[in-house]
Amino acid sequence: MVEARWNGTLIASSDDTVVVEGNHYFPADAVDPALLRASAKTSVCGWKGTANYYTLHVDGAENADAAWFYPDPKPQAEAIRGRIAFWKGVTVR
Repeated sequence: MVEARWNGTLIASSDDTVVVEGNHYFPADAVDPALLRASAKTSVCGWKGTANYYTLHVDGAENADAAWFYPDPKPQAEAIRGRIAFWKGVTVR
């Protein structure tokens, strides 16, 4: 089972992650939606497409743009559609 935690709080847990470029992409339904807030940030990857971000909110603390997903990935990245990955201090094990 792979887990994502920030500030001691479990954010996501799944035995069905997809690893791309060293990042675990969790199924969206494995992530606690109460901890996510939509962000206006986007970024572009040449082979995956445009990423959108979430800010994490845990016990009054905020981790801006700490989660990302590709709502419409390019064909070669189709395996990460509907999945969310983490960074910026989020521990994934």
